[in-house]
Amino acid sequence: MTHKPAYYMHRALELAEQAQALGEVPVGAVVVSPEGQILGEGFNACIHQHDPSAHAEIQALRNAALALQNYRLTGCSLYVTLEPCTMCIGAMIHARIGQLYYGCKEPKSGAVASVCNLPAQPWYNHQIKVEGGLLKKLCQTQLEAFFQSRRVGS
Repeated sequence: MTHKPAYYMHRALELAEQAQALGEVPVGAVVVSPEGQILGEGFNACIHQHDPSAHAEIQALRNAALALQNYRLTGCSLYVTLEPCTMCIGAMIHARIGQLYYGCKEPKSGAVASVCNLPAQPWYNHQIKVEGGLLKKLCQTQLEAFFQSRRVGS
């Protein structure tokens, strides 16, 4: 099965809506097998779960690892609506994610293009291919609307 990046990013956007319904920053993530099967999904749940590591990417990685009964997700792709942070990139490297697709940049803590480029560092024992800007406008609009509603409500 050929990967359809827009399809998986649309699913990540749907998951981000679930985060928003809980009052979380709307970020969603999907882990996809090399064959194109969704293995794990996640959305931000730090506040709801009282867990600083409960980012969308971590949730998706955990679910995919459980589905495969293996923490190594070699050759899998991860789709996330927002550029990942340092913690999430570290987990992706450890899991051996093959390809990362993200929607929009995170200027304050993005560890792929905005603040630094961790996946490109030569000292890691695994390299991740990265493609940014997938459905960028939709991802950006979702986040901007969330933060705008928070400012109006305060």
